[in-house]
Parts: sequence; structure tokens; C-alpha cells
Amino acid sequence: MATNSTKSKYLKRKKRHLSIRQTVKGTTERPRLSVFRSSKHIYAQLIDDEKGETIVSASTLDKDVNVDHGGNVEAAAKVGELIAKRASEKGHTSAVFDRGGFVYHGRVKALADAARENGLNF
Repeated sequence: MATNSTKSKYLKRKKRHLSIRQTVKGTTERPRLSVFRSSKHIYAQLIDDEKGETIVSASTLDKDVNVDHGGNVEAAAKVGELIAKRASEKGHTSAVFDRGGFVYHGRVKALADAARENGLNF
């Protein structure tokens, strides 16, 4: 069972995420780069909110990402690199960033920096 501080952290993140999602919308020209992190893995998706579909996705669970542990900065950087490459293959070079209510620090920042370095603009 979750403690009150854990529950409180989760609820605060969900509130931040809902606030962000009111302003951040993905379009066909500029899809939304959505990031989710758990304690063991990190996931990224390019989403077209107008059509309601995921264009490309990448995570530490993909076979293309060779990592020993998926919950660290190095793994997040590899996922950022992979999502940028997959996006460019589909013809997308720009996106809007949705950090999912997570603080822009550590793994989320590493994923974003790696995506930018590999050609995704946001």
C-alpha cells in the first residue's frame, strides 16, 4: 500500500501533467513528444492529437536499445536518440515537448537533449 507521501507525489505529478496538457497539443505538422518514466524504464511517443494516433514510439524495452538497466540517464539518452531517428524516418523534424508532469531534470532532460542532438526540434 502506498504511503501518504508517495500518493501525494503521484497526485502532484498528475495535476502538473493535466495543466501541461491543456496547453500542449500535437498536430500533424508538429506532433507531441510525450515522455513517461517509471523506476525501471523510460518511454517516449510522438503523438498526433488531431488524429488521435501514435506516430512512432521508443522505450528501454525495445530490442534496438541495448542497455543493462533501463532506469538511468544513459538509457534515457539512447531512447531519445532512437525516437529522433524514427521520427526523421517518418518525415518529422519538429515536435512539442510534453514532459508528462515530471521535473525537467535527469532522465527526462537526457532524453530531450539526445532527441535534439539527433535532429528533432522542439
